[in-house]
Amino acid sequence: MTLIYAHRGASAQYAEHTRAAYLQAIADGADGMECDVHLTADHQVVLLHDSTVDRTSNGSGAVAEMTLAELRELDFSSWKGVDVPDEYGANSQQFLTLGELLDLLLAAGRPIGLTIEFKHPNPFGDRLEEETLKLLLARGWLPQSSKLGSLNISFMSFDPDAMKYLASTVPAAQLCQLVAEIDVEQLSKELGLGAVAAVAAATALRLALAEGLRLLDSGEAGIAGPGIDYLRAQPDQTRRWLEAGRIFRVWTVDEAADVRFCLDFGVQEITTNRPAEVRALL
Repeated sequence: MTLIYAHRGASAQYAEHTRAAYLQAIADGADGMECDVHLTADHQVVLLHDSTVDRTSNGSGAVAEMTLAELRELDFSSWKGVDVPDEYGANSQQFLTLGELLDLLLAAGRPIGLTIEFKHPNPFGDRLEEETLKLLLARGWLPQSSKLGSLNISFMSFDPDAMKYLASTVPAAQLCQLVAEIDVEQLSKELGLGAVAAVAAATALRLALAEGLRLLDSGEAGIAGPGIDYLRAQPDQTRRWLEAGRIFRVWTVDEAADVRFCLDFGVQEITTNRPAEVRALL
């Protein structure tokens, strides 16, 4: 059976990481949810992909330099240009902490996977992981099974150092090493870097990627998290991981052709912005 993980919630329909996006993903029957976490200036674990609020709110500035109270003053929903149903809450209720997401998922009353992605680099280093684990433990999370009530929790990062930090507490079966193709031109465009800076950034990413591949080869990370482009580009390598028993959680799979490719490959978990559509395809 192929499981469907909602990428930042049902983020094709509602603004990513919002209450509405996650409630819709629950209603769509998603088997699991994916979220990205950052720390605020007052060390609260919040759901955001970017290190700044510029793209996904009506504000500006670095997440790490803002308190939770300051973030709650911003509108993280309207940029999407869709109306949020009253039952999914007001705009002022759309921004979520990790604790609030746990409450939403536990209230669903059914087993749900939750995979938490740690964003690096960040100004706090591994304190991001430390505060996240502290929050989970306070809620009753059991590290050896990685269960919290009806939730099965796993952890992801592109940063292999984050995986190695977590390995002292979390079983390898709950650690997902993310991997992606590295394109210097695309990196330059996305980060607004000049040619020299983009090459330097790509070199650093390739070093991290090499260590991430080693973690997957050795089984220190039990879940392989390739992007769909990486899966297509590296069939021999990824097939070896599959044969070695790694679970595959592939992102971001929104198109029918990509869903079919994943099914033919034997992917166990698909991460998508469109959980209802992918469910219909399956």
